[in-house]
Amino acid sequence: MIEQLGRNVIRIVGNTGRFARFAWAAHAAMARTLLRPKAYPRILTQMYTIGVKSVPVVMATGAFVGMILALQSYDQLAHMGLEERMGVLINKAVIRELGPVLAAIMLAGRVGGALTAELGTMNVTEQISAVRSMGTDPIRYLVAPRVLACLLLTPLLIIYADLVGILGGFFVSVFQLKINAGAYWSYSAAGVEMWDITTGILKGFFFGGAIATISCYKGFNCREGAQGVGEACTEAFVGSFMSILFLNYVFTIVFDAVYKSFWTVKPLL
Repeated sequence: MIEQLGRNVIRIVGNTGRFARFAWAAHAAMARTLLRPKAYPRILTQMYTIGVKSVPVVMATGAFVGMILALQSYDQLAHMGLEERMGVLINKAVIRELGPVLAAIMLAGRVGGALTAELGTMNVTEQISAVRSMGTDPIRYLVAPRVLACLLLTPLLIIYADLVGILGGFFVSVFQLKINAGAYWSYSAAGVEMWDITTGILKGFFFGGAIATISCYKGFNCREGAQGVGEACTEAFVGSFMSILFLNYVFTIVFDAVYKSFWTVKPLL
């Protein structure tokens, strides 16, 4: 038992070290790629694949989050006579937490799985080795454009999810639940601050970087065969999902501490 525990600890430490080295190399290559205009077409291709093609699913996720949140919160607020203040609850929850986290999870499933499968297939068919044999760094050529595209576009996709979530909550609250539209927006404007919007967008940079880095790492290090690629895709999604939750927890603590220290505190209601 002790021997097995030792093997597991050594394996975990080794995997952590390999991932740290890969992440460092990927982000260093990403910085160099920004200074090479010849690499911009590859970046734009990945931005279209990662960003533009993800807009429908992200917007649908945001819309349903806002609508479901309105339906779930109406009864509790109506019992206290606060239904006109639903806009504060819906918009603040969508902008600060639900929009960024759920949009990132959808990207982890769609984009992360695609990146892992693509690079994993290239690894199994030795295309990555072929790139390396031609004297080209595969991390700079294959990984850096994907990480950069995901890093830049995840915050924009989160903005889309927030916007559609706000509109979805407004539609259900005003047209289905018959809440006064003027009161809905006035309380929302009073309760939602620029700090809430900024923190939600800032989280997107870290979520996008985590998704792309973990997915590319799993693709580069998958086992041979179709089963190995499939396992790598599953591990990439699980790892991205857990990292999103962990980063969200950490940044919530950090942003709350910064807010209480430097930001002017205003009453929500």
